[in-house]
Formats: sequence, C-alpha cells, structure tokens
Amino acid sequence: MSLNFFFRTVTKASFGQHARSIHTGYQVLVAEKANIMKLRKSTGYTFINCKNALEKFDNDITQAETWLHEQAQKEGWTKATKLGNRKAKQGLIGLFMEDKEAVMVEVNCETDFVARNETFQQLVKDVIFASLAHHRNKSQSRTGYVKSVLVGEELSKLCVAEGTSLADRVAFTIGRLGENLSLTRAVTFGVPAEWKIGSYVHGSVSSQNDVPMGQYGALVVFEGGKEEEQPIIGSKLGQHIVGDAPLSLGNMDDVPCGESETRLLPQTFLADSSKTVAEFLQEQQARVLDFVRFQCGETTDEDNK
Repeated sequence: MSLNFFFRTVTKASFGQHARSIHTGYQVLVAEKANIMKLRKSTGYTFINCKNALEKFDNDITQAETWLHEQAQKEGWTKATKLGNRKAKQGLIGLFMEDKEAVMVEVNCETDFVARNETFQQLVKDVIFASLAHHRNKSQSRTGYVKSVLVGEELSKLCVAEGTSLADRVAFTIGRLGENLSLTRAVTFGVPAEWKIGSYVHGSVSSQNDVPMGQYGALVVFEGGKEEEQPIIGSKLGQHIVGDAPLSLGNMDDVPCGESETRLLPQTFLADSSKTVAEFLQEQQARVLDFVRFQCGETTDEDNK
C-alpha cells in the first residue's frame, strides 16, 4: 500500500465520521430549538428562560415547565415585595353575568401595556370566578337579594384551586410580567326571579367573549319593564351610570338640581336628553333597586383608610 493511498483512505474515513457528527449535532440543535419554542408557546416565558430550563432537565419539556412555574411563583413573591410600593393605577374592570347572578371586579397593574396582556387578563378572569364561587357558597342558605363586596386582603384569600389562593396567582403573574399588581375590589349580585340585572362595560379591550373587560363598568338591579325590552333597559341604564357617575339612587319624585346632580333618578338620561332617568323608568314601568359603578384606578374608601 502506498503512503499516498493510506492518507487518502484515512482522510476520507475521518471526514465521513466528522460529517455524521455535524449532522447529528444539527439534528439535536433543531430538536432543542423546537422544544424551546413549544415551551415558550405553552408558558409565555422568555426564550432564554425556556432554554435554561430545558438544559437543566436534559430537554424534558414537562419537568422544564414545572420548574419554570415554580420559579415564577418564588420570584413573584420576591418581586411582589420589591414592587409593593409602586403605584398600580392602570388595569381592567372585568364583568360576568349568568342567569340571576353577576360579578364585577377591578384588578390593577402599572401600565396599560400589561393590561392588554393575555396573562393579566387571565388573572382578571380568575378573580371573577373565585369571587363568584365565594358568593355562591355564601348565599346557599339565603333567598332574595344577596350582595357581597370584597376588597384587598379579602379577595387575596379566595381560592382559585385546591391549595392555590388568589394571592398565589398574583405572585405567579407578577413573576411573569414584572409589574406590581393589586386585587382592588369585587362586587357580586344574586337576585330573585322577578328582578333583573343590567350591565355595561366601556373602553373594552380584546378579551375572552364571556368576560367583557374595560376601563369602566356598571351593574344595575331593576324590576319591571316588558320582558323583551328588559335587556335594552338594563344596557341603557348601565351605560348611563358609567357616563354620568351617580353616587346615590334618589327618589322618583326628586327635582333635578342642575349639572352637579349626583342622584341617579333626577339625572338627565344619557340616551334621551329630553327626560330624566326617573321619567324613562316611568315610561318603561320599571324601577331601579341598586347599582354599582367601577372606574379603573379611581380612589376608593379603602384607599383613604
């Protein structure tokens, strides 16, 4: 065997082995990148966090996802402590109605950008359904009109799942979004069969259809009116309450006191400026029994304590 033939044979064999090594390595890199993108899609975490998690668990997606959630929870509590003094006046009002029950909540964040985030909107939805579950549990043995108001710490203690509180969920969300968040308030209504609940949300954002969200919201309890007209009556009353911000109900025979009128019934009706709210209700043979208006970021009685 000539020396030149020997070197050509060895070189060819070595190159083939090296090429196979490069090809195998490329396949591994492609598989790892695919897992990173899959993990990002399922969790919403950053590329580098997903990459680190997969490296830590030898490309095991399930273990990596569990670890990421645990880290977010732990880091969320740390961030919550650090960010606790930062003002959270942006956010969303979320509203949900079902049959004879309704719930409206306010959850705050620091920026409008985060308020448009799906992760934040999911937190709003979690608060809504935790509040509704609390209301149902509390009103099981009660009949008639049931109204509940929850604020701050009362909301935080509610459970979204066995062993998981809203406070835990907030910490988890803070860990993902990096902003201070606060559970501000919630109100729930349960009404008897002959009463109706109207609602309205203003400044709505793109969110899940069954939970309208926006910057302003109103719930109004009323009775009367033609059955086919009741949804329109409730919507118009809710829109008026959001727009004119009444502070109290007033009486059907109250005389309007001008532009500074804060009683609902004597106010000029937004949907028809030729009449008052009371006159509109008289035409519909209906009456308002209660209402609540939320404006995102407004100062509440709880803020002044």
